[in-house]
Amino acid sequence: MTSEISKTVFKWITENAENLSRWNQIIWNLAEPAWREYESVSFYIDILKQNGFKVERNSAGMPTAFYAEWDNGNGPNLATYAEYDAVPGQCQAATTYKSPREGLSQHASGHTDPHSALGISALGGLLATKATMEKHNIKGKLCFTGEPAEKLRGSKPIHAAHGYYDGLDAMISFHPCYMIPWCNTVRWNIHCGAAFAMIYRFESLEPENWLNQHVDQNAPIPQSHSEARTPGTNDALFLMYSSSRSLRDSMLPHTGSWSMNEMILTSGQATADNLAPQISELQYMIRVPTIDQAQKVMTFLDNNASAAAKMTNCKFSKHWVSKSRPGLPNHTISKLVFDALREVGAPVWGVKAKLIANDMRKNLGLSKTKNPFLEESEKIIDPKVAEDIVRRDLPPSQLNFTSDDYTEMCWHVPTARLYIARPMLAPVKGFSYPNWVMNALGGIPETIDPMIMTAAKTIGLSFVAMLTTPDKLKKAKNEFTKRTGGGIHGSKWIRPLCDYEPPINFAWPDYIQTKTGKEWWLSSVGY
Repeated sequence: MTSEISKTVFKWITENAENLSRWNQIIWNLAEPAWREYESVSFYIDILKQNGFKVERNSAGMPTAFYAEWDNGNGPNLATYAEYDAVPGQCQAATTYKSPREGLSQHASGHTDPHSALGISALGGLLATKATMEKHNIKGKLCFTGEPAEKLRGSKPIHAAHGYYDGLDAMISFHPCYMIPWCNTVRWNIHCGAAFAMIYRFESLEPENWLNQHVDQNAPIPQSHSEARTPGTNDALFLMYSSSRSLRDSMLPHTGSWSMNEMILTSGQATADNLAPQISELQYMIRVPTIDQAQKVMTFLDNNASAAAKMTNCKFSKHWVSKSRPGLPNHTISKLVFDALREVGAPVWGVKAKLIANDMRKNLGLSKTKNPFLEESEKIIDPKVAEDIVRRDLPPSQLNFTSDDYTEMCWHVPTARLYIARPMLAPVKGFSYPNWVMNALGGIPETIDPMIMTAAKTIGLSFVAMLTTPDKLKKAKNEFTKRTGGGIHGSKWIRPLCDYEPPINFAWPDYIQTKTGKEWWLSSVGY
């Protein structure tokens, strides 16, 4: 790759830095939760169309997903993606003190990772690549997917099952650093594990007949308020919750690295004092190294749901939210991306960013420091060195660790998992930073922009390296074929697990529009 081509990538990002920063602010402040990212997805689609991309809305039947492509002639087919879902209960303003965004409850959603910067960084790298291809007449195709509900492992298993990742030559999955030592680096052998998410729905079976054998059948109202004393869906949910919590706390910790989280979904309930609740829903997310482990945990949950339903005169049904596979390494494409990162260099936080960070420290009761940011955030670490550090805390037999559904792409295309340091404050002995600190740093331009520009440059430089060195893409494809035992449908290939419709119609948290403007579904009144 010539220096002129590299300069074109860097020049585009430098000239468009203000736009990238502004775009991130827009997505960050929209902060729309999973499966409800209506304004965010429209924003991305508008930008892509303005830049000459053909865009398919509602890809794979998901209203807040999309698939976009731009074709510059016969050549490699490269892809990356945006995520843009925010997390309920994490509403934080871009300030140096704890405060929800103006006019919203603290229970509204906010960007934690932040997915706002994840998506804009990838978009910046994509558009810089497009500009470079046009200027230097480089042939190839660029693809960009919009991936909603990542926190629920939502869209990627569905996109994969519908073939959206088939036919690609390389994929870059970017994520802001979320754990040391994976700071400014790529993953090597240890990729994310499997994840299953499902909703158990309990429905009451004829609560009015629960005590019929004990009351006068000739009375128009057999016994006042008797139905309210019958076991119902709240009881079923409680039994399911408590028995599965016992499973999580007492049994599963002894099986290795894993996690299981639950969430009670809010559904329409009878509010009359003489009626039993007729429906309840409980969601579980299982994150484990292997599919086999996920299936074993799921079997326990199924048994618990069945028992809870029988004990409460209810029926239960299971509805899938996600089935995602563990990751698959590709050293060839990962090394190419890491080489690009070394050429770009780690992000650097300037004077203004340090002043903001020290003001944040002051509001937390901490003293000023010369460099308030985590030392590792301005350093690049070799992926093999990082992996050796991670490996110290894992059983020798464990191949996968932590969870993210980019792993779906790994089984269809050689994929690199890139990490760039997000702004993180230096540790203080005996002190833990509250969650709002990281959330706020992701929304303040002076603190988050260095990560965005570094990631965009790395992605753009990686893409043009792939386009101009087809032998490396061929080598990556050969590695993919070997690891899967023959490529897609090979002997070692894991097929898509998704056999369900997009779970878009559940009671997911959302904003509501009122006469006074946009509010969170859980009002700030009383909080």
